[in-house]
Amino acid sequence: MTLPLPTRRDEAWRYSDLDALASVWPLAAPERIALGAGERHSRVMIETSGGIVVRDLVIELAAGARLDMHLLNSGARFGRIAIDVTLGSGAEFNLGGVQIGGGEQVLEIITTVRHAAPEATSRQTIRTVLGGQATGTYLGKVAVARAAQKTDSAQSVRAMLLDRTATANAKPELEIYADDVKCAHGCAVGELDARGLFYLASRGLPPPQAKALMLHAFVAEVFADMEDETARETIEAAALAALEALL
Repeated sequence: MTLPLPTRRDEAWRYSDLDALASVWPLAAPERIALGAGERHSRVMIETSGGIVVRDLVIELAAGARLDMHLLNSGARFGRIAIDVTLGSGAEFNLGGVQIGGGEQVLEIITTVRHAAPEATSRQTIRTVLGGQATGTYLGKVAVARAAQKTDSAQSVRAMLLDRTATANAKPELEIYADDVKCAHGCAVGELDARGLFYLASRGLPPPQAKALMLHAFVAEVFADMEDETARETIEAAALAALEALL
């Protein structure tokens, strides 16, 4: 039986482009990633194609496994990447995500990180740059089970609006049932620093280049920890191209 199309009453779909979603509903089965005990893997996702892109990943990390994931969400009229991760004992999940959109694009990163066992670690760093009438959304839930003592989790979410008509939605969420944990989240939405732009202009840099330089620094921090230099250069180049098109 086909699941009914979500409505705005569904928290995970509140800010979505439901008309675009209807054109590709029902969705394909989720992509599944499973790492065995002690395994280590890195994954890079670059979504810059037009049209409608809806990706759904279900990830399971066994004891001591580690997954480093970096993604760029840009280009699609409606681009949604949903990630559901379950961490075993001592597992580690690191996510660095960048969203860049303009026009009337709707871009979303939706995450659920389940700490199901003790001493697991998760880090999520999300940066969004929006212009025009674009909408960018990050909904991130960290769920810590009662048995998941010594959990260490952090979310850092920042969005930059280039136009007052753009919209950024952010909801980092913690659901904690254990009592010996270290969990934190931070969220900020703002505009380019006028003083920084003035400083660069005073050094002879034209305004478009000054904006591009500041925005590149804003998103590049997400990819700074990538160990694969070729993959880092590839995703940074794609992000820079998206920023230049936006400006």
